[in-house]
Amino acid sequence: MPTVAFHTLGCKVNHYETEAVWNLFKQAGYRRVDFNDEADVYVINTCTVTNTGDKKSRQVIRRAVRRNPDAVIAVMGCYAQTSPAEVMSIPGVDIVIGTQDRDKILEYVERYQAERKPINAVRNIMKTRTFEELDVPAFTDRTRAFLKIQDGCNNFCTFCIIPWARGLLRSRKPESVLAQARQLVEQGYKEIVLTGIHTAGYGEDLEDYSFAQLLADLIQIDGLKRLRISSIEASQVTDEVIAVIQSSEKLCRHLHIPLQSGDDEILKRMRRKYTTAEYRAKIERIREALPGVAITTDVIVGFPGETDAHFENTYRFIEEIGFAELHVFPYSKRNGTPAARMPDQVPEGVKKARVDRLIALSNRLSLAYAQQFVGDVLDVIPEHPVRDLPDSGLYVGHTDNYLKVVFPADASLVGKICKVRIDEAGPDECKGTLVRVLDDDVPMAHVS
Repeated sequence: MPTVAFHTLGCKVNHYETEAVWNLFKQAGYRRVDFNDEADVYVINTCTVTNTGDKKSRQVIRRAVRRNPDAVIAVMGCYAQTSPAEVMSIPGVDIVIGTQDRDKILEYVERYQAERKPINAVRNIMKTRTFEELDVPAFTDRTRAFLKIQDGCNNFCTFCIIPWARGLLRSRKPESVLAQARQLVEQGYKEIVLTGIHTAGYGEDLEDYSFAQLLADLIQIDGLKRLRISSIEASQVTDEVIAVIQSSEKLCRHLHIPLQSGDDEILKRMRRKYTTAEYRAKIERIREALPGVAITTDVIVGFPGETDAHFENTYRFIEEIGFAELHVFPYSKRNGTPAARMPDQVPEGVKKARVDRLIALSNRLSLAYAQQFVGDVLDVIPEHPVRDLPDSGLYVGHTDNYLKVVFPADASLVGKICKVRIDEAGPDECKGTLVRVLDDDVPMAHVS
């Protein structure tokens, strides 16, 4: 039986696409082995969001070549799309695919094995107007299923290379999204996370179908207990989207709404399409409609031209909004983007100090958010034992509003919905006690 090994760099979408490609290999009779083992085919799914992403991708490619010089080395993903010639020039690389035509990977592998001639299959992504159908019927070691609903982005923020790596926004056909969602529920998944490059941009390229309509159709699926949106821009949280979230308990009370900066001048330089006043108004509207909602965000610090005053504005704005968690990134130059050529690049030491301050603020805000729920009984889906203490009898799971909870459970409860009382709040995780299990097929011995 031929063997294949995968290494995925970067975002959740890349991880989804790796699972889809593994599914193609599995159907062709391949066995999956660890990336550190010897394999017949190595597939490296690359990232290019920063120059560091490119560098890490090159290191992983070289590692595969060293592991088995006779193997077929196939490189796909964003770095392969933006720099195919650079990837092809790495000794040992046999196939370069990019961010489309991944459904043809087995064809390319067979062609390479027959002809032993390198294949550069990268095409101009900007001309692509249709969504590439890649199904993932089940996920390796996952209790929540990811469902990719769109690709590409039309925003062209000045710090971001992704539209050039992924192309313009393309939505998956509604019937295809719904069919895969049903398939995942039949596989036993209780929670589906909608994902994409610009997830809630879904439908902008469709005639008479919107993101809100997709949500409304998905929550009708029998057996689906939770639907989570991986990320949504403030402008995309429309009244229609809010109405659907309000109408169903299936939609998770957690919205990840990227901010990037809390200063209007910097937002303009980033070419973000909102002001802080517009962002604030949207958050107020969401909280009014969804009490207890967790709002998490992304922030870039040290963007070119960000002064101490700009940063203080961001700090104050974040504090006032009271996010449940921040994902903080120091600005990283990405060749080929307008921001990389901007004057007034911020020194690394200044960036680091600002990152540290925001991480401390994030911890404070996370704790304050979690403390509201101490004493409440919330639905938690156990995912795995506590990583450092696998024999402790303690399991980790998430509530619908994305609190990470550690509580006593056992392997039979993984993937099931449990009622858990929150006993103690923390900035990273909460401690809880199992109250009861909602699934009918669980023996009473598990219910305290």
